[in-house]
Amino acid sequence: MELTRLIVKGGVLSPGELRDIVNMAMDQGLDTISFGSRQDIIFPDGLQIIDKEKAGKYHFVFPNETSGNNIVSSYVSTDVFRNTPWLTGNKFLYVLEQFKEQPELKVNITDPKQQLVPLFTGHINFIASEHEDYWYLYIRLPKWERMEVYPVLIYSWDIATIYYEIEKIVSQESCGIDMIFSLVNDALDTNNRTIDKPLHVPFYPFPYYEGMNRLGIDQYWLGLYWRNNLYDLKFLKELCDLCFECKIGKICITPWKSFIVKGIPKDKKLDWEKFLGKNGINVRHSLLELNWHLPVANEWALNLKTFLVRTLDQFDISTYGLTFGISDYNRDGHYFTSIVVEKNELPKDLESIKIRDTFNVLHAKNFDPNSREYIVHAQDVDKLELPNILIELSRKYFNLLGSTIVETTTNTTAIKKENKIHDVYQCQDCLTVYNSEYGDLSQGIEKGTLFKNLPETYCCSLCEAPKNNFLALTEQKQNIQ
Repeated sequence: MELTRLIVKGGVLSPGELRDIVNMAMDQGLDTISFGSRQDIIFPDGLQIIDKEKAGKYHFVFPNETSGNNIVSSYVSTDVFRNTPWLTGNKFLYVLEQFKEQPELKVNITDPKQQLVPLFTGHINFIASEHEDYWYLYIRLPKWERMEVYPVLIYSWDIATIYYEIEKIVSQESCGIDMIFSLVNDALDTNNRTIDKPLHVPFYPFPYYEGMNRLGIDQYWLGLYWRNNLYDLKFLKELCDLCFECKIGKICITPWKSFIVKGIPKDKKLDWEKFLGKNGINVRHSLLELNWHLPVANEWALNLKTFLVRTLDQFDISTYGLTFGISDYNRDGHYFTSIVVEKNELPKDLESIKIRDTFNVLHAKNFDPNSREYIVHAQDVDKLELPNILIELSRKYFNLLGSTIVETTTNTTAIKKENKIHDVYQCQDCLTVYNSEYGDLSQGIEKGTLFKNLPETYCCSLCEAPKNNFLALTEQKQNIQ
């Protein structure tokens, strides 16, 4: 199916911009739009060519065009999930604003302390360091066999300048990381900083990103997800109007084909809940349903996901913290999920014969996609064998969880620290985890506070369920073994 993409820089747009896009789609008789894994907007039914005057500032990439790649950013995670303290939402917006021309290469600009947005799926990956306003740069150009780290830290206000210089260099000649660094250094006067320690990417279970959730003391954020990735245009138009009423300035697209609205005022929460209820919107999908990455507008992948989710649900299997991907066979692809189900290619001489598809199952090392290392767990298996394989891998994951801490460093080595026993409890409504190692700073709970020592008035930081709604995670692990 031919797809038209609309570039949304950093996955961030205003309600006014989204309403303009919705109106353009409705003018052409479309009912829905979709979201892509690079935080762009997809028109699955195709879109007639829009002249530049009517398109205005919006950058469309039509099926016959190859130019233009979206910038992926983790702005969507800021203030919502754990983050690097200096990396504010405004800082992201300032950095994104530097990109005046549409990048030809895939660019990622991310915070390593969040899990919602993948770090290494771009050709050019800027990843925040612990030093304020300085970033690691990881490069893997299309024909490179492995990812390389740029030998210095990049200053925030040099990010776009350095990117465009790299783009110019690699468009003219094929060169490695040392040559790129030398040529950029010769061409630009930048405020670099020495790398004093390797990039540290902490491993945490994947977060829950749907529903109405508390944001600070007097605000909420809302995550919305459609199972089929077809978002109703009339609904989106009403949502934009409600954002205007609440003076909400930004809407954020996630790589998981969902979107997040931040900054809903406490006194408007009921209005939003009525709006969702009136439109029949389900905002409490299970993690088993949510955490899948599928190619856009791909019927076989959606059908396979539906089959796997239903089967795993029948077995009452927990997949808390795991993410799954479904893909055509592609060993050169850049996966960003814990577990990947690949469909094998049919040999050309067998294409005319109707035979059953077979699949491979891979998992990231230590189930951490940021390790960028995938292990083949099963090959050439039938669709009916997949649920048992996924159950087997989920049990393997839970056996590791809590007893092994995984770190990703610049040399891509996985380091196992000594076993630690943590006081970990999970909300049974939204699956949010309370870990005594980290406490709950949003509610003034200090690091190291055991769950039993929390006040009886403690409630879930996401869905506000009471303390007695939490269950020890070790008990859950026993239930699935």
